[in-house]
Amino acid sequence: MAVKKITVLASTLLPLAACSAPEEDTRGVTHNETLLSVSASGEAESRPDEARFEAGINAWAKTASAASEAANGDIAQVVAALKALGIAQDDIQTRTVGVSRVDWGDRKGQYQASNVIAVTVRDVTKAGSAVTAVTEAGANVLSGPNLRISDPETAANSAYAAAYKAARKRAEAYADAAGMEISRVLYIRDAGGSQGNRYFQAAIPTAPPPPPVAPPAIAAYPRPESGIDTSAVMTGQTSSAVTVQVDFALVPK
Repeated sequence: MAVKKITVLASTLLPLAACSAPEEDTRGVTHNETLLSVSASGEAESRPDEARFEAGINAWAKTASAASEAANGDIAQVVAALKALGIAQDDIQTRTVGVSRVDWGDRKGQYQASNVIAVTVRDVTKAGSAVTAVTEAGANVLSGPNLRISDPETAANSAYAAAYKAARKRAEAYADAAGMEISRVLYIRDAGGSQGNRYFQAAIPTAPPPPPVAPPAIAAYPRPESGIDTSAVMTGQTSSAVTVQVDFALVPK
């Protein structure tokens, strides 16, 4: 896992009021201390180790029951192909089931039935093979794969550690320039961040949350032609980027 520090976003140096100030104010700073507030970011990169995708069947027939029966029969073959590949039953979940009358186009008057499942592949090296298997089994609806980190907190914690170190280093630079030194840490706030398409909520919301990530559209794909290799999935790296706010108390050297 590679960890790197990101540029500190902002920092403010707030001197305490004159000698008439109380021994300690609500910020936790005593009369001989100066408050330094620093906001910094950190980043860590991790390799995804699992994949998720959706696969399904669209079937058409003259009656709703016939269309549903065809879709359900075909999806059973898709599930069987996944199980043959070693995908556990608990990692296969029905996502949508539906049937509707077609009122336009060449299939006008027929019924369309759909049955879509969500699949979690715990061994990311099998993701491409799983996509190939469901396609060869008859799936004509496919979305993904979405590569994920099974233990997101470990990667995020590395990023937070990098963010705090960045904040501390910049605080030391401010203190040294002012002829001061850090006496203690007063406050640390988790300001949230992101990991791929996941978001980490800030401890105290100070800004509108990031917009939700829309689920990928379910698209129909043609079956691969013979000889085309669809088993290769490049995992790459997923970045965890987070921000922390740290308040330091400074005292003269």
